[in-house]
Amino acid sequence: MTLRIAGIELGGTKCVATLGDSEGRVLEQATLPTTQPGVTLPALSAILAGWARDIPFAALGIGSFGPLGLTPGTTEFGHITATAKPGWRDIDVLGALSGAHAVPCHFDTDVNAAALAEQRWGAAQGLDDFAYVTVGTGVGVGLIVNGRATRGLGHCELGHIRVPRLPGDTWPGHCPYHGDCVEGLAAGPAIKARLGQDHIHAIPAEDPLWNGVAHALAQMCHAMLMTTGPRKILIGGGVANGQPHLRALIEAHVRASVAGYFPLPAEPFILAPGLGDQAGPLGPIALGLHALEAQR
Repeated sequence: MTLRIAGIELGGTKCVATLGDSEGRVLEQATLPTTQPGVTLPALSAILAGWARDIPFAALGIGSFGPLGLTPGTTEFGHITATAKPGWRDIDVLGALSGAHAVPCHFDTDVNAAALAEQRWGAAQGLDDFAYVTVGTGVGVGLIVNGRATRGLGHCELGHIRVPRLPGDTWPGHCPYHGDCVEGLAAGPAIKARLGQDHIHAIPAEDPLWNGVAHALAQMCHAMLMTTGPRKILIGGGVANGQPHLRALIEAHVRASVAGYFPLPAEPFILAPGLGDQAGPLGPIALGLHALEAQR
């Protein structure tokens, strides 16, 4: 039986509310900007309430920017925690969006959600070990190991690791917490800050800036390969999708960095998401299905 699943992708710049089904088809979709919690969350709740009135959905998935509290039973569970986004720290996203709906619900990071969508319907089908990376407003990683998103003290935050810099590059980076972490070197706001301009998609592919961006992301990929060994690394997000040459450049850096020590696939393994721009919006649909399956 095909079921209706509701999903919310709460991103740092925009939110996408999706009504989908258990086959990964989009039935309805609405997009709105991420402004302040008192505006954004009620607007999303109203969309969910409208869908529930028409034909009740069977489950709800919520994928959010982070960091997030993902340990059930703790006071932080369901909340955004140490975010740099003004006004959103300590906000109870899960409670605000799921409280009115007596259906199974699963809450996770937006990148973990997108990774699980790629595993169900996209370029990671049949894989238990892979990574989904988004390079946009931030650098997020959904790291799937043995079929599950990583957990521990917190969720995966590989975008905030510090990596070896290109020789001679002394720019301090743009992350408010770590300066020159991967996100501070390669995310959209970092690129804009470094260049002093807003229109990064107009930067030509041959600009040397992209070599530095690719180097930082490649060092992050190197770390993933040496720790969890993802069979594919899918890279999406606004920066990567707007500069598609980046994926091949990142892979070239990775192969040079690994230097034959690790058995990399002969074919390209740093790829675009199979679901394209819908990987993010379909992620919460995959989370909703996960919530249903967990009850069986």
